[in-house]
Amino acid sequence: MMSEAEDRITRLEETVAHQAKTIEELSDQLAEQWKVVEQTRAKLDRLTERFLSLEEQARDAIPVTRPPYY
Repeated sequence: MMSEAEDRITRLEETVAHQAKTIEELSDQLAEQWKVVEQTRAKLDRLTERFLSLEEQARDAIPVTRPPYY
């Protein structure tokens, strides 16, 4: 028969094992989310560069003017 102290230690060990597993799962999820953040940041950088390039090209284009009948 287990003593009260042994039973308490067993419960504590089970809790620690469960918490360690949870921490590992959260760490894995965080790593996956970080990959998504980095991919999104890279896409944003590419889109920003493209937008700036298009904006510069538009500045160099022939200006749009109103037809004379306005």
